[in-house]
Amino acid sequence: MHLDIVVQVLIQILLVIGLSRLIGLGFRRLNQPLVIGEIVAGIMLGPSLFGMIAPNVAAWIFPPETIPFLGVLSQIGLIFFMFLIGLELDPKYLKNGLNVAILVSHVSILVPFSLGALASLLLYPLVSCDGVSFTAFALFLGAAMSITAFPVLARIITENNLQNTRLGALALTCAAVDDVTAWCLLALAIAVTRYNNMIAAIPTIIEAIAYIALMFTVGRLVLKQFAVLYDRKGKLTQTVLASIYMVVVISALITELIGIHLIFGAFLVGVTMPKHPGLTRELAQKTEDFVLTFLLPVFFAYSGLRTQVGLLNRPVLWGLCAIVVAVAIIGKYVGTYVAARVSGVEKREASALGWLMNTRGLTELIVLNIGLSLNVISPLLFTMLVIMALVTTFMTSPLLEMIYPKQQIRQNQINQPDVSDQYHVLVPIANPTTQRGLIELAMSIAIGNSSNAIVTPLSLIQLDQDYVYESLPSEANRQIALTNEKLQALIQTLEPADYRHLVRPIVQVDRDVARATTQIAMRDRANLILVGWHRPAFHSNRLGGRVGELLTMAPVDVAVFVDRHSTKLENLLLPYVPNLHTDLGLELALRLLINRDQTRLKILRVQPFSELSSEFNALLDRLPNRVRRRIDLPIVEASSPIQAVIESSEFADLTIAGASREWGIERQTLGRYTDELAEACRSSLLITRRYSQVASHLTSILEVADEKPV
Repeated sequence: MHLDIVVQVLIQILLVIGLSRLIGLGFRRLNQPLVIGEIVAGIMLGPSLFGMIAPNVAAWIFPPETIPFLGVLSQIGLIFFMFLIGLELDPKYLKNGLNVAILVSHVSILVPFSLGALASLLLYPLVSCDGVSFTAFALFLGAAMSITAFPVLARIITENNLQNTRLGALALTCAAVDDVTAWCLLALAIAVTRYNNMIAAIPTIIEAIAYIALMFTVGRLVLKQFAVLYDRKGKLTQTVLASIYMVVVISALITELIGIHLIFGAFLVGVTMPKHPGLTRELAQKTEDFVLTFLLPVFFAYSGLRTQVGLLNRPVLWGLCAIVVAVAIIGKYVGTYVAARVSGVEKREASALGWLMNTRGLTELIVLNIGLSLNVISPLLFTMLVIMALVTTFMTSPLLEMIYPKQQIRQNQINQPDVSDQYHVLVPIANPTTQRGLIELAMSIAIGNSSNAIVTPLSLIQLDQDYVYESLPSEANRQIALTNEKLQALIQTLEPADYRHLVRPIVQVDRDVARATTQIAMRDRANLILVGWHRPAFHSNRLGGRVGELLTMAPVDVAVFVDRHSTKLENLLLPYVPNLHTDLGLELALRLLINRDQTRLKILRVQPFSELSSEFNALLDRLPNRVRRRIDLPIVEASSPIQAVIESSEFADLTIAGASREWGIERQTLGRYTDELAEACRSSLLITRRYSQVASHLTSILEVADEKPV
């Protein structure tokens, strides 16, 4: 069936965007940047997989006559992506430890560049294109080995909350210096490649330097007028946005005409744009949505169509590929590590810095596509270098976590108070302005009239996208400061005022909220996670989604608060069934009774659960009279225990129920939760789940088994 070219390209784009999102999200589940999955998706669409398993279908979907159209879209995407990289390259990154950063970054370029040039002696006769000179080949390979992907590195630093550490600041500065130097090297390599001669390239180099100087003087003054217009209007108008985009395209055309590459013109505009907070943020947000979700996946597919893993069809070629990967890793890691150690950086930080600088990501892919287009590298070497880019980026996060675990980062950032003898409630907060009741309940449970407790509101800022402006360290810090300010304002309104200092918030960035909450609870030895209920996006039941993940994962007690917006805690209702989750509910109820003299508790016993356990009775007997006399123990007959609890809840301010099937709030065998009581309860509801540790006698057996040699 013959289709119009426009229709074919649109079908290709649909396939490309859908698959890149799908594979990208899969890689996010593996704790990898989304962009790695998108690159892999592009390779899957090419001859390396799709073309191999279904060659006829692949040829029908991606006929040769449509590929140039994808190429044009890719180039437009690259222009604006490079503009975004320049826009996000804030000069203030160059203010922290610049002397150390200059040494580290330049050694981290010099070593892999030199090793790449040496490797050219081996690779040039085997995998180079006909007609390309050794000088151009060696220059390009050295530049390709020297790249550090600033956007991916910034993202990794933000996600690990390293932006305010010495390591994070040093890595950002090194990557910024590295970025500028590597792009200059690449421009030199492109100029030499186009003329295939170093001497002939000198005029191009001089013109490029003159244009750079022009942009940093006259260009910067002109671009500042956009900030003035922004301040005058208070927003980025379409006319100003169109003018900026025109400047980007004009600059790209100029650098292309000079003889370097059009991406440098776009990059220069981004770098020289005034770093006006409002203008930069709005310009980045307006630009990146379309570029990152539409144009870049097309670029990945275009690259994938040119990547032929099948060319590595002999062991010797895989051996060469291994050499390329090894040279890239050794050059970058060793160069960075040695320079950092010489500069006085301690071993752990120097090693972490080495792996951070080793990440290459999309930036490398841009360089490789330029090299392939200029015929300075062959399709075979292009494939090897794509594999190198994927391997070096993929290994960064796991190695960083191994060398510099998040717990170590946290310890280095904050001197944590000793909370070993304090009752500690961790309260995940999604929105400080709407969850006041949750923090007040936590204070009522934990503090009361005692200072031997601590409440930690935890606000995690989740980054959902890759390469977006909000993932930059400076922007993440802005969001953290904003959220912290809201939390502090809320804390200043809590009563009693004397205990506000016991409410100590944590605000940080993390990708996986449930996992991060669990890790912080373990690290800070929380006794209870008190989480507010919210309706899950993809579940019909109330205890699914993120709340369900916490109930499943957290190795501490968890209580879920379903707030009916009652401000009173005078009448508590505890429906009784003999299990450990009810025991936790009783413990929290007793805390409220002890902390609040006006509070009463009704422990409702519904037939056939009228007999209290011996432990329950023993606990009640030990209570002081001032607490015991405020507890009622009625027994009711009811055909439906849940209905009896629902009717009693009408007269309660808070119902506290252990997670059990009797109340329809227990996890079922197929992973489905029921939530009958949570749906129908007429008061606020606190669902308690006691964390069941391995029994002590079994723990001792496991410890012995663990120590026993196999």
